Amino acid sequence: MKNLIGYEWKEASNGAKIEVVNPAKQELIDTVPNVTLEDVDVAVKVAKEEQKKWEQVPIWKRAEILYKFVDLVEANKDRLAKLLSDETGKPIQEAIAEVANVKIGATAFIEKAKHLYDNSIPAGQEAGQEKHIQITKRYPLGVIAAIIPFNFPSDLFCQKIPPALMMGNSVIVKPSNYNPLTLIEYVKLMLEAGVPAGAIQVLTGDGPIVGQALAGHKDVHLVSLTGSTAAGIQTMGTASKNLTHIMLELGGNDAFIFLEDGDMDLAVKETIWGRLYNGGQVCCASKRFLIHNSRKQEFINRMKEVIDNLKVGDPSQMDTQMGPLININAAKRVEEQVNKTVEQGATIVCGGKREDAYYYPTILDNVTKDMDVAKDMEIFGPVIPVIGFNTVEEAIEIANQSSYGLCGCVITKDYSLGMKIADKLECGGAIINGASFYRSFEMPFGGWKHSGIGNEGVMTTLKEMSRTKTKNKKNIL
Repeated sequence: MKNLIGYEWKEASNGAKIEVVNPAKQELIDTVPNVTLEDVDVAVKVAKEEQKKWEQVPIWKRAEILYKFVDLVEANKDRLAKLLSDETGKPIQEAIAEVANVKIGATAFIEKAKHLYDNSIPAGQEAGQEKHIQITKRYPLGVIAAIIPFNFPSDLFCQKIPPALMMGNSVIVKPSNYNPLTLIEYVKLMLEAGVPAGAIQVLTGDGPIVGQALAGHKDVHLVSLTGSTAAGIQTMGTASKNLTHIMLELGGNDAFIFLEDGDMDLAVKETIWGRLYNGGQVCCASKRFLIHNSRKQEFINRMKEVIDNLKVGDPSQMDTQMGPLININAAKRVEEQVNKTVEQGATIVCGGKREDAYYYPTILDNVTKDMDVAKDMEIFGPVIPVIGFNTVEEAIEIANQSSYGLCGCVITKDYSLGMKIADKLECGGAIINGASFYRSFEMPFGGWKHSGIGNEGVMTTLKEMSRTKTKNKKNIL
């Protein structure tokens, strides 16, 4: 597939290409351009020009165009889900659900933008302001670079692209090199729906080159990045040179706290959902399992029983529950992290095996709070490290010792205690009686500490992707 660079679909200016491989079969699906710095500059120049035209389109018309995009995705949902599954390795059922989310997410941003009204400050609200009226209005930021990771490309496209366009910005989509094909198809459907070429573009290429070129470009006004903490820190440093606004949703090492009175059936169900979904490749997945010592062995036994019967295999089959990781290197990385944890004293209860890009669901026992995995080693795969604790205070201390602070959760029948623990967790989202893998389009989603800057969601993104001007009518009364 080619990139939309400026007004045309074309290859990289130097002809360089990136291979997109099916991680389940290790087969080539397609190639995409590996764009150059010159290509980035062309894209930004056109985006700057077209943004001025796009912001003149009334908001009702922008909404009409994006609703047509939603309809086009719905009409092509089967083809898109298969492509997403093939290039990502997610089970087809998960891919179907993610494509279906386009209607939910895009619609929410469209309607919120249509009802994001200006504010007025009447005369006399403040001493000395008796004759003056102040009115606020929101304006586009300009050119937005949307850097999207491999794990949930469709969902994160919806979190970034519809709000950017609805607020009158132009947007350059930078997908992951591993699975950019579905998002390129989405950009094609955006054009078919009526978004002008230039107001939306798509660039594929090496993140440290293309992503940083976008972040450092003087005519890019916002970088919205979902990715690793290392990538976020680099991007923040690059963007700071031009005081470019940033939105960063970064890594996490979320704590799953199970208290002595917790519902074990619920804990097992939520662990399957909150740790093994998408092969564990989820920023806000529960990654450290803090289980009360009186229930720890019960939890391990129950989880092992479920995992032993979990179908891991061909993601194209409807009954497959878990597919491969995004590529062999990702699986090798998980393998290395598990081996390191075992070297530090943990024991493998089940799993601990890799085959090509597949890493099988793994339970680690005898994990202690001083091990790397209990602090800042984020395992981006289907691994359940179990850490025992005796008191609530101890659990909170372990949960908060990480430099990450994306989400966290607690399982307890005592909702009052659950709320108190949620208040004490140093993270951006806290779930009571559910895994930390929880994200609605509506909620303000974002991390504390090294897990990010800013909040993404219907409640917050539209304001992050626009700027406010206050117009003052002096001596009008």
